[in-house]
Amino acid sequence: MLQYEWRGTPGSSQMLLRLVHSIAIAIARPLSRSLLFNSRTNFSTTCELRKMGRQSFHPQAASFRLCNVSSYTTEVLEILSEDPALHVLFIPGNPGEWLLIELVLTICMVEYLLVYWITTGVVAFYKDFVESLYQLLGGTVSITAVGHISHSRKDWEKRRLFSLQEQIDHKMDFIKQEMLDAGVPIILVGHSIGSHISLRMLEKSPEKVLYCIGLYPFLKVNSDSFQQSIIRNLCRASFTCAAVSLIVSSFGFLPRSASKFIISKSLGKSWSTTAIEAACSHLLNYHTVRNMLFMAMTEFEKLSEEPDWAFWEMNKRKLAFLFGTDDHWGPLQMLEEISCQVPEISLSIEREGHTHAFSCTQAGSTWVAEYVASSIKDHLSSDTFSGPRKAL
Repeated sequence: MLQYEWRGTPGSSQMLLRLVHSIAIAIARPLSRSLLFNSRTNFSTTCELRKMGRQSFHPQAASFRLCNVSSYTTEVLEILSEDPALHVLFIPGNPGEWLLIELVLTICMVEYLLVYWITTGVVAFYKDFVESLYQLLGGTVSITAVGHISHSRKDWEKRRLFSLQEQIDHKMDFIKQEMLDAGVPIILVGHSIGSHISLRMLEKSPEKVLYCIGLYPFLKVNSDSFQQSIIRNLCRASFTCAAVSLIVSSFGFLPRSASKFIISKSLGKSWSTTAIEAACSHLLNYHTVRNMLFMAMTEFEKLSEEPDWAFWEMNKRKLAFLFGTDDHWGPLQMLEEISCQVPEISLSIEREGHTHAFSCTQAGSTWVAEYVASSIKDHLSSDTFSGPRKAL
C-alpha cells in the first residue's frame, strides 16, 4: 500500500492534533447550546414551481437496491419510468474534505457553529431531490443515483480505500453494465466532485452522454480558501484520518434514537428527516469516513491541475453549471474563469439562500430539482440539440 508522508508547514501538525482532539467535543458543544436555545432558521424559496410534464402525474417514491459493479457492492437509488425519454444518472459528491473538519474549524476558530456540509457519496441523502426531479419531469425520465464504492451502510469491501480515479472507473463500469442495453440517451448530473466525475465520464463516452449538468461544482482547488488548505493537509496524514474516523464511528455505537437526537440538535438543525436518517445510517461508520478522507486526498491532488479547456470548448453545448453565491468549493471566481475560457457554456447562480449541501433540506432539494428539470427541457428544445425529441 502506498504511504503518504506529512507535508504540512511547521507547526501545522500540532494544529491538526488540536483539531482532532476538538472533534470529540465538536458535537457535544452545539448540542448543549441547543438545549438552551432551541431556535431554527428555515430558508424559504421564492422560486415558483414550474408546471412541467403531465398534469395528472402522481408522485412516486424512489427505491433503494444493491448491485454488483465490477465485483464491488454498490448502493443505488432510483425511479424508473415505464416509457423513458431519457435516463438521468446522478453522481453524488464526497463529504470527507469538509464534513467534520469544517465543524471543528468553526467551533475552534470562530466560536460559533457554521457547518458547510457537502452531501455525499451516500445516495440516501438525495432521495428528496430524486423524487422532486422525477415529478417535475412528469414521470417521463428514469433517474438513477449511484453511490461511491464503500461510502455505504456496510463495509462490503473490508476497509479497502478507493481513490477518485477508481470511483470514476466504477461509474463508467456502472453505465456499461446497467444502462447501455436500454438504448435511451443518458444525461449526467453531478454534485460537487460528482461534477468532475461527470466531466470525465463525458470525456470517455461522448457518444453515449447527451448532456452534463454540474451542481455547486468542485472543479479546481481554491488556493484562496483557508478551509481547503487545512483539510488538504489533514487528509495527507493517515494517522489523523484514522483518528477522525475512530472518533466519528464511536457515535455509531449509540442507540439510533440517541445518534438522531445528537445530529438533529447539532449538525442538522434545519435538515430534513431524510438527511438525518442518512447521516445516522451511513456516516457514523469507520470505513465510510476513511474512504471519504482518502478520496478527498486524491481529489486535491487531481484538482490542483488546470481543467482541460480544449475539451470544454469541444463540448461546450453539452455542459451546464449551477454555482452558489457563498461556496468556497465552487467559488464565483471559478464561474468567471469558465465564462472567460469558454463563453458559450450555460452558467447559472443560485441566489435563494440554499447551500452547497442543498439536498439536506426539502426546500433546497426542490429548488435544485427545478433548475435541473428546466435545464434539461431548455437543452432539448434548443436549436443546438440535434438528437431525437420525445415529449417530457
